Amino acid sequence: MPKPNKLNTTPTNVSKIAPRKNQPGGGRKVGTGKFSEPTSVVRIPTSQAPVIKDFLAAYQRKKLSADLDAITEIELPDLNARAITLPLYTSKVSAGLPSPAEEHIEKRLDPSEFLIDQKDATFFVTIQGFSMMDVGLLPGDKAVVDRSKLASIGDIVLAVLDGEFTIKTLSRKKDGAPRLLPANSTGAFSPIEITEHMDFEIWGVVTGSFRRFK
Repeated sequence: MPKPNKLNTTPTNVSKIAPRKNQPGGGRKVGTGKFSEPTSVVRIPTSQAPVIKDFLAAYQRKKLSADLDAITEIELPDLNARAITLPLYTSKVSAGLPSPAEEHIEKRLDPSEFLIDQKDATFFVTIQGFSMMDVGLLPGDKAVVDRSKLASIGDIVLAVLDGEFTIKTLSRKKDGAPRLLPANSTGAFSPIEITEHMDFEIWGVVTGSFRRFK
């Protein structure tokens, strides 16, 4: 009599069990949480958990606002304004005023046409702080923002972050996540890391700026 075939009792499709969070390499990766920092376990009374969460949320908002230089004033260009052309001189002005003679006029320049590419998609915002001083944006300056332009890495952008407007340089981390960089070599402002917990949107690209001295 032939011997019966032995049944294979070893499962062929065994799901791998995820490692426990307290094992090395298990759980969330370091620096990927809301605060982008390592975490530690702290025992607190259950009744105080909401209080601690509210405190941490408030602390995060305060810490973030210090780096934002939030924009609070937005102005629109006058779409019906009459064109104004002013002389643009070719003479150098380092040693004095240019000659008013007509032969030194390169062309006539309309400041609005120079600053604005698309009127119905452009607006102005007033710079509030010093986070972008290294690119020439100082408090009181008017930055020209064009909503029709697609932002690229390296562009200066107007972004909305958790309901606050801010102007920063658009960058990207190694994992592809966006980040906002200040332009201030004093180190007073930190890069803003955009996480999944934030409400983030790019409103437009900064194409220029202007200021008055008197």
